[in-house]
Amino acid sequence: MQDMYSVVADVSNYNKFVPYVKKSHVHSRDSGGFKADLIVGFPPLNEAYTSRVTLEPVSLVKSECHDGRLFNYLLNEWRFSPGLKDIPNSCVLDFKVAFRFKSLLHSNIANLFFDLICDQMENAFIQEVGRRSGPPSIRSHVLTSKRS
Repeated sequence: MQDMYSVVADVSNYNKFVPYVKKSHVHSRDSGGFKADLIVGFPPLNEAYTSRVTLEPVSLVKSECHDGRLFNYLLNEWRFSPGLKDIPNSCVLDFKVAFRFKSLLHSNIANLFFDLICDQMENAFIQEVGRRSGPPSIRSHVLTSKRS
C-alpha cells in the first residue's frame, strides 16, 4: 500500500511517468494535501488546470478540479486497502475517475478513448512503482470494473 500510495501522491513528478501529462507543479501545501497545476495533452488538445489534491496517508489520494477551461468537473480518486493476508507486500487499488467536459465534441472524443487512456494511466503507475520499489509481489488482477 505504501509503495502505491507514494507514487500516486507524487503529483510533482507526474510529467515524468504519466502519459499525456506535460507539466505538473505542486503548491499551496496544507495539512490535508495541496494544489497542483497540470498541463495535460490529449492530441489535438492541451489543457492547463488546477486540482485540489486531498491526501489520507496511505489510504486515499483524491484530485478534484472545478475550474478548468476544458472540464466542468474532473475527479480522480485512488483508494488503497490491504491485499492478500499471505502476501504482505500486496494491496487492493480502487481507482475512480469522473468528468464532465464543457464541450460535447470533447466529451465524444474522450468517450471514444476513455478505456484506453485509463489502462495507459493505470499501467504507468504500476510500472513506476516497479521502477522505484522492485517487481510486484503478484501480477495485477482486475477485481471489478465499473464505469460510472
